[in-house]
Amino acid sequence: MYDRRLQILLDEQRYRRVAARARERKTSVAAVIREAIDVALPADLAKKRAAAKRILTAEPTALPDWDELKAELDEARADAW
Repeated sequence: MYDRRLQILLDEQRYRRVAARARERKTSVAAVIREAIDVALPADLAKKRAAAKRILTAEPTALPDWDELKAELDEARADAW
């Protein structure tokens, strides 16, 4: 299942926090560390799923009038040149 071994050093306060969470969840310290890594550094698929969920659950937004929007974009482009 796991094929990489990692050794880390923690100060006492961090270790106590991780160990306490492991006891609360009735799991290992290693499992808590793996979960923390997943939360801090989500896989691309997880990021995409989370983004899709935010988009699909977003409140509807009123769109501006197309002619006004186009004029505003044209003006912004002209100012940039």
